[in-house]
Amino acid sequence: MPAPLPETMTAIKITEPGGPEVLQPREVPVPAPGDGEILVKVAAAGINRPDVFQRRGFYPPPPGAPDTPGLEIAGEVVATGPGTQRFSVGDTVCALVAGGGYAEYCVAAEANALPVPDGFTMVQAASLPETFFTVWTNVFDRGRLAEGETILVHGGSSGIGTTAIMLAKAFGARVLVTAGSDEKCAFCETLGADRAINYRDEDYVEVVKEVTGGKGADVILDMVGGDYIERDVAAAAESGRIVLIAFLKGSRAELDFNRVMRSRLTITGSTLRPRTVAEKANIAKALEEKVWPLLAAGRIAPVIDSEFPLAEAASGHARIEEKDHIGKIVLTV
Repeated sequence: MPAPLPETMTAIKITEPGGPEVLQPREVPVPAPGDGEILVKVAAAGINRPDVFQRRGFYPPPPGAPDTPGLEIAGEVVATGPGTQRFSVGDTVCALVAGGGYAEYCVAAEANALPVPDGFTMVQAASLPETFFTVWTNVFDRGRLAEGETILVHGGSSGIGTTAIMLAKAFGARVLVTAGSDEKCAFCETLGADRAINYRDEDYVEVVKEVTGGKGADVILDMVGGDYIERDVAAAAESGRIVLIAFLKGSRAELDFNRVMRSRLTITGSTLRPRTVAEKANIAKALEEKVWPLLAAGRIAPVIDSEFPLAEAASGHARIEEKDHIGKIVLTV
């Protein structure tokens, strides 16, 4: 018989909108899984930019989601709700969740959970869901990146950026990235980027045009926004796809749409958190079929920048805001 579950657990709460210091551990009830849900004893949880925006008061959880931050977890299934079919108590999983990851226990939709890849640690597994779901749906679904095409990835040394580099290369694309230091650029190239552009020293539009013989990038993954959007249009190839996933420089831009029309560009974007369980389940199926074998074979692996204990979530958030991290920052329980 499995050990009985505790009634309470430690979770990280946002005591008020503000800096990293507002993240504080609190005792809260252990949640119960509902229909189609599993309860996971969390071993590790990834830190992501949306968590930072939520902490600052700019990104509230969707209706019905926990107000505890945390969008990706890895751990052991300790309870299952009605209607679950795949996972059983004792299985190890990683899961995309709409909130609640910074805690000792977290509920996840079974359809949004995946088995921990063979040979992966829990820290590595917790680094997968948010970034891999995001990159897959935006680069391959919305961006329609194909073998032999060129992709430009902004923020190449971030969790999203490093994932995009590895996946794009694994599926036969040429990868260009921007990053903010020579060290970050060099690291991106060790991951497989064909050309890393230090945006502090070089104009990425000029470099993209030079590298592609004047053609431009077929797909651009942009988490910066602001004036980058207009420059993305200039850097895009004919029939190129510009995919927006975040706005570190703001969500407004001045744009000459004549250029969009002449080059037959597609400007699109998406957010992952508000999407339905069913939509995320479709992404999970694609990842398990096409990407999980690459992980199990060691062809790609998440880049881990640092680990912090759950109670030190504030230090993890301070680290991501320093902007000199490379790869994922993970909380351990």
